[in-house]
Amino acid sequence: MYKSCIIYAPQLFIVDVLLFVSFCRLLNQKLYHKTAGQRSSQERTHAVERNSPELVEMLQKSAVEHLTVLRYLQARYFGSVAAVVTTDFEALFAYKRGDYQRCLQLSTQNVHTLLYARPSSGDVLIFPEFLQLLDDDIVSLTAVTLIVDPGCRYIVGYFFISQLTLSLYLMTLCQLKLRHSVTSLAHTLNCTQVAHSRNILCHKCMTEHEFPLERLVLKMTARKALMYMSSC
Repeated sequence: MYKSCIIYAPQLFIVDVLLFVSFCRLLNQKLYHKTAGQRSSQERTHAVERNSPELVEMLQKSAVEHLTVLRYLQARYFGSVAAVVTTDFEALFAYKRGDYQRCLQLSTQNVHTLLYARPSSGDVLIFPEFLQLLDDDIVSLTAVTLIVDPGCRYIVGYFFISQLTLSLYLMTLCQLKLRHSVTSLAHTLNCTQVAHSRNILCHKCMTEHEFPLERLVLKMTARKALMYMSSC
């Protein structure tokens, strides 16, 4: 029945294809094990689990591709009134894959574009959408804010951070991973301090609780750079 739906569907998304392929693999495994009867249920479970990371990565890649298209549309329609970069999600996915050099390249370009430009309208919602792409520190930071104030999950904009803040954070992480020089980290720290000052000016009419994650991520970024520089 699902195969018939796939065949006659007017438009297919990559998620549909991946789901169909995954389903066919599971079905073939069940048929094989039913006739052969040689492998245990535990072995079959392990076979499925081995395929799961590949499927998750493909789904994440598909999502990043769609989000990048969204960024291009935002840049086309709003680029004249606010700075919007198009590779922030690509950089995030590169960091998740461990491609730190690519992530650093994209994030550095984004920082140079956004740092002194008009504030971007392309914010990133960290919780819950992108937690699985981020490192443990920012995940823990988000969790602490939820522990302190569980009701904040229902506040619109509470877990948004700007493209500039995300790019600075990724830029710093990649420099630490690649063990860059103190001079390089000092430049990034200076950019972070500039972003923090601009953030205060932009939100001076708002309360401190309206953009908590934005401020916390900037402070954590600066602290990571300072700790690295002091240890060298």
